[in-house]
Amino acid sequence: MKNDVAVSALNALSHASRLAAFRALVQVGPEGLAVGELRERLDIPAATLSAHLNVLRTAALVDDEREGRVIRVRANYRQMNALIAYLTENCCAGAECGPGLACKPRRKGGRK
Repeated sequence: MKNDVAVSALNALSHASRLAAFRALVQVGPEGLAVGELRERLDIPAATLSAHLNVLRTAALVDDEREGRVIRVRANYRQMNALIAYLTENCCAGAECGPGLACKPRRKGGRK
């Protein structure tokens, strides 16, 4: 992942409503949610949710698909995992992390 892509993703997640939307989509799994269902879960106005989803789409953190009159939105797990890998790349200088640290060091090139 390139630095500018990571910055875009982190910026997209830096708002409480966008973070809540993304987490809700991650939690429901690959089937995602209809936009209306997501709006009800988050209890925010439709126009506000639409604007937040546009930011998440631009950062490639969510995908959507029209199903008749319904738009279903899903977390983009590939992008999420790429961001996590970018953030933990060479964690603890590539050595095994100490007790209580959850990252698994990964060097460039995918070697552990």
